[in-house]
Amino acid sequence: MLFNSIEFVVFFIFVFASIVVIRERKFQHLFLLGASYFFFYYTSNYLIILIIFSTVLDFYVGNEIWKTNSIKKKKVLLIFSLIGNFGLLGFFKYADFVIMQFNFLGTVVDIGQEIPLFNLILPIGISFYTFQTVSYTVDIYRGKLTPAKSFWEFALFVTFFPQLVAGPIVRAKEFLPQLREKVENAGRKLKLKQIVIQKYNLKLGITIMAFGFLKKMFFADNIAPMVDDIFSNPIGLESFNIILGSIGFGIQIYGDFSGYSDIAIGAALIFGFKLPLNFNNPFFSKSPADYRRRWHITLYTWFKDYLYIPLGGNRKSRARTYFNLWVVMFLSGFWHGASWNFIIWGLLTGTYVVVHRAIANTFPSLRTHQFFKTKLGVFLSIFVTQYFVFLSMTTFRVRDVEHMLYSMQKYVILDFATSGTLEFISQHQFAVVLIVIFWGIHYVLFKIPDWREKIANVRLRYWFTFLLGIILLILLFYNGEPREFYYFQF
Repeated sequence: MLFNSIEFVVFFIFVFASIVVIRERKFQHLFLLGASYFFFYYTSNYLIILIIFSTVLDFYVGNEIWKTNSIKKKKVLLIFSLIGNFGLLGFFKYADFVIMQFNFLGTVVDIGQEIPLFNLILPIGISFYTFQTVSYTVDIYRGKLTPAKSFWEFALFVTFFPQLVAGPIVRAKEFLPQLREKVENAGRKLKLKQIVIQKYNLKLGITIMAFGFLKKMFFADNIAPMVDDIFSNPIGLESFNIILGSIGFGIQIYGDFSGYSDIAIGAALIFGFKLPLNFNNPFFSKSPADYRRRWHITLYTWFKDYLYIPLGGNRKSRARTYFNLWVVMFLSGFWHGASWNFIIWGLLTGTYVVVHRAIANTFPSLRTHQFFKTKLGVFLSIFVTQYFVFLSMTTFRVRDVEHMLYSMQKYVILDFATSGTLEFISQHQFAVVLIVIFWGIHYVLFKIPDWREKIANVRLRYWFTFLLGIILLILLFYNGEPREFYYFQF
């Protein structure tokens, strides 16, 4: 069930109306749990058994870890949880990829018989809910979290439908207290302040969702055909064509993924839940490390807390720190998918982060140099960072190795030819205009702190005008066929 489909709109309105009618908090949460299971079943059919398995596994493992005083038993239980969760993820996501590599090696050394592929369907959202359930058991093991009070409470945390398919990746310590607070306050008469907050959450939630739909259906979906036209066969295209495609894809995937996150965050807020921010103006990052802190924030913090810090973080030698950073970025790339281009993307972005850290450590005066505080210095920092960011986008987008190498070569070594690029721009004028408009809006919103809250606080008639404008933009330039979210494949 795509967010950008009429089915989701009808489903969401029905769920929200039912929640309003039910009123009793516990029954609201049980209804949300049932709606979330229906949402997943509608989207993935029989693969719902996988999320049920992960839920049952980690609920009971988490309880047993909490109850036992034996350190050895705690470790055994944690390992059992990790094997169960990552085993499922690895099998469904990477089994065929591993078999293909073995078959390739078998061809090289002439073994003869190939291993047949499983041809598995990737369960939607498995990369996201696996990380959520694993973080739950690890936090209990570390003593940072008490277990869920009931199975339905934990199940709702795992399956909460707004962010189930593509994040944000939510931690139990962020979500479960909100459930408990709502249940504990159930039955009390709402004060005027609480009623105002609920109405504000509805208005703010709709505002955030509206921007999410705008990013996805107006910007991303209308830029995508131009990107597809460039990278379906980039051989022979000019450098500026490749650069345009890379920038276009960067905006497309940002509009697509951050649009999904906005819809999820806004929908959750309407139901009374706060989800973590997942994007924070990533195209104004001043360094590769800054970019990682602004793009897919919940994934970055997950890897930092559950991999980078356990590996030693930056507490050991510089060489070990560089190795830890590189490993985290490599696995971040591999997390995105079973393909060499994702591995290359992870290695490339890891190299960015390590090289930047090495330069900063070798020349510490650069961090506080006055030049980088001037407008020109800030602009150059952003420009250089985004140059390398969009270069890495080619490895993320282009699956064919020959096409990828050609695109990267043309991106780095400019040919300064323009005739073909100008002709291409004339064929995709609307997409190019959207790219320019996007940068303008992105810059304005970057300069306005808390712009979502400010829009939600305007007078009702102006707010309705804002919503109507977004609806008209989407409807006027919508081709009638919902385009799948790019991150559904991860």
